[in-house]
Amino acid sequence: MGELRLEDFEQYDWDSYLVAVAGTGDRKLFMVFYDHFAPRLRSWLIKLSGDKELAQELSQETFLQAWRRASAFNPEKAKASTWLFTIARNLFVDHKRRQKVEQKHAEKLAIDDVKSYDFGLDDGLIKKAIANLPHQQSQMIYQSYYLGRSHSEIAKASGLPLGTIKSSIRLAFQKLCIELNPS
Repeated sequence: MGELRLEDFEQYDWDSYLVAVAGTGDRKLFMVFYDHFAPRLRSWLIKLSGDKELAQELSQETFLQAWRRASAFNPEKAKASTWLFTIARNLFVDHKRRQKVEQKHAEKLAIDDVKSYDFGLDDGLIKKAIANLPHQQSQMIYQSYYLGRSHSEIAKASGLPLGTIKSSIRLAFQKLCIELNPS
């Protein structure tokens, strides 16, 4: 069998492209596949996630898995596009699951930190220390610890990303610990 040429394939026979990539490890052939599907996949992931950065990250991971697992592709079970988008969907679902677990863990840690830390101070001193924080941080601490709102609820209400909420609360708590227990 001679060298594979792109001309040997019909323009839109993506199943054959992927089978050939699996059989030969031909990077040029994979790049044709990538060039065709990358914008479509990224656009779909943006619609799915609402986050361009996440969509880019998941798209890259999808193509990396497709390259590594090309030999697992079976054109009798699914079309190449279906197989690729299934990989992307599974990565997105995994991401959401991890995010949910991390969020619950972070919220539990933050609440446990406050509950277990003995300031030895009355509530008035703590509220005064919170008032001395930057406005955004004091609002987040108040909503989280006094109103009992989850980080997700605060993010939704404020329109800020969840990661920003978590970071701000953690930073505010560190400042409070230093201010209330300077030793």
